Amino acid sequence: MEHYLDNSATTKVCPEAAEAALKAMTETFGNPSSTHTMGRNAKKLLESSRKKVAAALGCLPEELVFTSCGSESDNWALLRGAEAMRRKGSHIISSAVEHDAVRKSLDLLEQAGFSVTRLSPDATGAIPAESVRNALRDDTILVSLMMVNNETGALTDISAISRMLKSAGSGALLHTDAVQAFTKIPFSAKTLGADMISIGGHKIHAPKGIGALYIRKGLHLKPLIVGGGQEDGRRAGTEPLPQIAAFAEAAAIAYARREEAIAHMQALKQSAIAQLTAAIPELTYLDTPAPHILSISLPGWRSEVLMNLLEAHQVYVSKSSACKKGGRSHVLEAIGLRSDVIDGALRIGISRYNTGEDIAALVSGLTEARNTLAHR
Repeated sequence: MEHYLDNSATTKVCPEAAEAALKAMTETFGNPSSTHTMGRNAKKLLESSRKKVAAALGCLPEELVFTSCGSESDNWALLRGAEAMRRKGSHIISSAVEHDAVRKSLDLLEQAGFSVTRLSPDATGAIPAESVRNALRDDTILVSLMMVNNETGALTDISAISRMLKSAGSGALLHTDAVQAFTKIPFSAKTLGADMISIGGHKIHAPKGIGALYIRKGLHLKPLIVGGGQEDGRRAGTEPLPQIAAFAEAAAIAYARREEAIAHMQALKQSAIAQLTAAIPELTYLDTPAPHILSISLPGWRSEVLMNLLEAHQVYVSKSSACKKGGRSHVLEAIGLRSDVIDGALRIGISRYNTGEDIAALVSGLTEARNTLAHR
């Protein structure tokens, strides 16, 4: 029996989303830009899907633009957000623990002449609002901080940062990568205070290849992808209706079941912590608020070896962000953890589909792996 605990990398597509995608592919398959009946029907599905995702995010449908993924949304928000504000300054605030989609966008902006301050995190990977305040300058035009860290589950208080920016009289735009937070941490775009919010489908049981960017009403960003006039002229390219329909269905379900799912995932996380620390006294973990992400470590052992031994028990976890492709975690380095802790780190990603049996298999497999290595 497989025990999939790498849900922070990607989730399985829920049956309802898969059904929505199939129906869009086989029945409502017209081009939403076509003016005939099939095109108009596709357009209706596109806009009803937008309303569903917008309802889950807590924004107006016209504030939501579909993208290919969270990374594209991050790229768009940073590259075009900075460009839109350049006449007011050139300073950007972010952190040392962002996703590579943000980090590499910041690199490009630096090459274009922008100045970037990368804040250090606290012991969990979160960025305190006070750190942002201390870094704020008269020429600060953009702040970009991840809401839930994808490797540690640390929670950065975006609402507090938004309030701080307003109280400081800053006109800086605020962007948050909420890919790991969407439907798993209670928040609403309407009250969060961010100008731009990135979300993605494959973290909430929708297919890969679909995401969205919330752009506050009144904020005008130039397109990142040019061509046709799709998405009200903001993103060119024929909309991938099957993925969008699936994203909408997954978002609606995740939003409707969010309280139950959050409680379920949090209970599994706490059970994993209790069982693992009892079975393996030397195991360490980061105590973070996100209900679905648990960062643990067996100092002295290599993550890759532990993962291989767990895989032999059909238990699947990761060592850091899947986008790192096995590379060392810059997040854990930025937190300041010891090298042996980083080298022995594993990320447990929990979803609403996981059960106590999955946690038991993890504990059993990791305990056996540790004992096997100890006797080599």
